[in-house]
This record gives sequence, C-alpha cells and structure tokens, in this order.
Amino acid sequence: MSPADLHRIAVDAMRARGLLPAFAPQALREAEAARSAQAGRGGDIRDLRQLPWFSIDNDDTRDLDQLSVAEALAGGATRLRVAIADVDAMVRPGGAVDGHAGVNTTSVYTAAGVFPMLPEVLSTDLTSLHEGQERLAVVVEMQAQPDGTVGTSEIYRAVVVNRAKLTYDHVSAWLDGAAPPPAQARALPQLEEQVRLHDVLATQMRQWRQSRGALNVKTLSARPVFEDGRLIDLQPDEKNRAKDLIADLMIAANSATARYLAEQGFPSLRRLLQSPRRWDRIVALAASHGVGLPAQPDPRALDRFLQERRAADPDGFADLSLAIVKMLGSGEYAAAGAGLPAFGHFGLAVNDYAHSTAPNRRYPDLVTQRLLKAALAGDAPPYTAEALTAIARHCTLQEDNASKVERTVLKAAGAFLLHGRIGESFDAIVTGAAPKGTFVRLARPLLEGRVVRGFEGLDVGDAARVRLVAVDPEQGFIDFERA
Repeated sequence: MSPADLHRIAVDAMRARGLLPAFAPQALREAEAARSAQAGRGGDIRDLRQLPWFSIDNDDTRDLDQLSVAEALAGGATRLRVAIADVDAMVRPGGAVDGHAGVNTTSVYTAAGVFPMLPEVLSTDLTSLHEGQERLAVVVEMQAQPDGTVGTSEIYRAVVVNRAKLTYDHVSAWLDGAAPPPAQARALPQLEEQVRLHDVLATQMRQWRQSRGALNVKTLSARPVFEDGRLIDLQPDEKNRAKDLIADLMIAANSATARYLAEQGFPSLRRLLQSPRRWDRIVALAASHGVGLPAQPDPRALDRFLQERRAADPDGFADLSLAIVKMLGSGEYAAAGAGLPAFGHFGLAVNDYAHSTAPNRRYPDLVTQRLLKAALAGDAPPYTAEALTAIARHCTLQEDNASKVERTVLKAAGAFLLHGRIGESFDAIVTGAAPKGTFVRLARPLLEGRVVRGFEGLDVGDAARVRLVAVDPEQGFIDFERA
C-alpha cells in the first residue's frame, strides 16, 4: 500500500463523516492574502521579544502554537509565561477560512498525513511560532508556588520571538541524562536553565494535581513508518518526560484562561470529562488485581491504584491505562455562562478548564482566543452563550468524527500490514464492548480490530488471545476470532 492509497482512503473517510478534506478556492485565496495584510496591532501590545522564549514539540511539527519562558522568584515561586499564537489576528470571523475551520473544528492527523484545520500558509507559516520569527501572541502569565498551585495570573497581548525550537525526544533524553544539551544552547546560554526550571515547575504542578486525584496514565498511539514510500510498520509513539512537561504547563494555562473569562463575566467554552461512564467495570478491573475501589467514582483512589500497578507491572501498565481510559469515556465541550458553576474534568482533577493553547489546530481554542481578546479590549463578548452551546455540540461531534477517520485510516494501514498473516494468533486487550461489536488492540503492530467470533463474555479491559481471520485494507476491516 502506497501513501497515495492511504490518502485516498482518508479523503473518502472524511467526506463520509462530514469533514472537509480540502479547502475551497476562496479560503485559499483569503489565506494567501494574509501574506500582504498587516495583522491588527491595535490596543495594548507588550514587547517581549527579548525574553528567551522556546518551544518543545514533535520533530516534524510545523504548526507551532505556543512558547514559554519561566523566571525563578523569591521564596521558591516561579513566574511562568505561556505565549499562544494570535491566530485570530489573521483569521477573520465569518470569512472563508473561519468557515472551513468551523466545519471541521480540528486538524485531522491520519496515517496518510495531516488535514490541517487552517490553510498551511497560515498554520505552518504566518500564524506558526517559528524559530527566529517575530509573532503576535496572547500571553498567559502565572505565578506558581513551590507546592504547584497557581496564585495570581494575568493575560495580555504581546510580540514574541521563538529563540529555540526544541523536540520532545531530544529534550526528554537530555533531561534523563541520555543526550547532550540542545544545540541551540550554544547561542542561547539561558536555555539549559530555562528547560530545567520548566521541568521542576511542571513536576510541582503535576504532583499538586495528583494530590487532588489527577490520573497518571500511560497511553500509546500508533506512528506509521514508511520506507521508500511504502508503509512497513505501525510503531508506538509513547509519552515521555518532555511531553508530560508541556502537558502540565498547558493545563495550567488553560485553567487560568477559563478563570479569567469567568472573572470578566464572559461566557466561555469549557472542556470537561464527567464521572466515568463505566465505573463499575473500573471497580471490577481493580478487584481482579486485589484492590478494592469505592462504589462511587473516586479519582484519588483510582490514581493510587494506577500508581501501584505502574510500580508492580511497568511493562503491562500501558494496556491497563488504555482499559481505564476507555472506561472513563470521552471528553466533551460545553458552554459555560457567566456566573454559572464550574465544570470539572475528572481525569485532570481541575475545574474551570478551557482549551486555549492550540488555535492553529482546534477551533474551540480560536473561539476562546476571540473571547479573551474582546475581554482585554473591553468589548462585548463576540459570542452569546447560545452560540457557544451550538459550537460546543458541533466541536464535540466533529472531534469524534475526526477520531473515527483517524482510526479508519489506521485500520486500513494495519490491514495492509497483516494481509499475509491470516491464521496467526496475537495477545490483545479488549478496548470496546458494545452492541455494535467487540474490539481489541494488538501491541505489535499497534492497531485495533473486531472480534467476530467468540466475543461472548469479553468486556473492556480484558486480556484475550485472538486469531486473525480476515482483513480488507480498502474497508479497513481487521477481523479476529477468540483463540
């Protein structure tokens, strides 16, 4: 199977799910016109170009959404600034580009490549925080205490410059003592101190959230590997220390953003995860390991169980994490009106949580950015609570559709890889059990398939031995029977 075959399958899957695989000519013209247009710089915009901003992302990432810089304060406190690309400055509300983004609501990351939410002239160029480029940003400034709590916070607009584009794998290996410092450290002497200060701060924030019940799981995603233009493997793309670092700091920035909008009396879009939909199954899974969990959802008790299992069985922890994540259910978006009670996020153990740090890739973040800029300018909210409710529903729906497209293309790739292995048996974990079917995930290659025979009695989280009985790369079918 060639990349072109996968791309065709991805395009068909997107259209079937109500996603737009290509930009309309008007949207492309509008995005290209932004090259010569001056981004709006009215209002109070601070000049923070001199600070040692840096980014950490994947090796091949070109749509950089955020930078950060930290400063040690007296008494062990830390001032953290997170600069978020000012995408709104170049994406006009109601325009053709905004219309495309509002339909898809997210970039779609498939084994056939990325289908960006915004035209690449914007997302990977003009609104991307590239190294050495002057950019407009919305800055979330927070003062964190040694115990990981965030005290005061402030939001403002600024001009920034990314001084160093770092990668997750290299930074993680360096922090673990397995690699030299980043090459950019030679030109930016503060960089080593900056990264280590970020690492300490992220650890403090993570420990504080875990003390309140934040779940410490280890999840895997599949990364397609091509050789000479042909797909040869699906390998696990695992979390690491640098990915955790950035995730913890972005959680703090997203929470500060939600609190700011609430303080300004603005409605907002929130990201939430209700109490687990399958807590009874989580209780049963813990019991199979000799651990008793309360009858009612308890994040602290669940995290203690997870920490115990991570220590007892590190090799099997990813499979256990996957089972727990599936039982927790999916996150969703919801509109929060001014003065209404906060929404909680069960998995993160935070309230007042709004996606805001990836406006190149997620529409809710762009909507939140427009709300923030209106509040900073003293203007009325650009969206009503009713409009945000409709946007929240649509974003939740399209996020689910995008995930299904990603899985469809991944299954097509996996079916191709397995087409010569009919009759072989594999160890698997059950990832779905519903009237529509029972699904399992293999470890190598990292993919999911459906159990078409012998699925009776299987439930999410169960380990199973399965035999491959059929594949169809075009349809993305991978069928197993219980061995």
